[in-house]
Amino acid sequence: MIKLKNITKRYNEQIIFEDFNLNITENQITCILGESGVGKTTLLNIIAGITPYQGSVSLIDKVSYIFQEPRLILTMTIEENLKFTSPNASDENIHSILQMLKIEDKKRMFPNQLSGGEQQRVSIARAFLFDAPIILMDEPFSSLDLSLKYRLICHFASLWKKTNKTVIFVTHNVDEALWLANEILILSKGKIVQQYNVDEDLPRALTNQEELRKKIIMNLMKDSN
Repeated sequence: MIKLKNITKRYNEQIIFEDFNLNITENQITCILGESGVGKTTLLNIIAGITPYQGSVSLIDKVSYIFQEPRLILTMTIEENLKFTSPNASDENIHSILQMLKIEDKKRMFPNQLSGGEQQRVSIARAFLFDAPIILMDEPFSSLDLSLKYRLICHFASLWKKTNKTVIFVTHNVDEALWLANEILILSKGKIVQQYNVDEDLPRALTNQEELRKKIIMNLMKDSN
């Protein structure tokens, strides 16, 4: 379990977190859901050790990070990008993960030869290949159209089922949370104000989650006032 204890984070006079506590269950996908500006990315950066803070994070393992943008090295091919971050990954493993993501024929291309969705699939492959049991995701699906977003979420869920890595992802999109998360936490004003557990298999159909969707939206509206 990842434990955040008595986390305090300020930007000048602005308090983002004060004595914030959170336990994150291992080997599941936890979504931090909230409006823009509530500290979701800051929370990820605290867990990753990127942002200084007061308090403690019990994190004994390294992490992979999937950002909103793919952040690939433009002068390297897709295969070279993956080997750069995971030098011990075998050619077989690289081919297998690219095949699952339906981009195995792109491995000798350069990032600027791929579409935005294909580049984001490479960033997902990079995160799963990297030898880290924890994946952090900062709204990685936000710039994609609806159909591509769902296909990418399906690919992600397939990879996750094979590895059972601990995933923490942040979003302001309720549907993304319902599609992909085992646990949904609503963050508002520096606190977790609501928690939902969803047991249905991933990725799940939104038609089966309409009542939960309504509850979450009502809570988001209430906590934004």
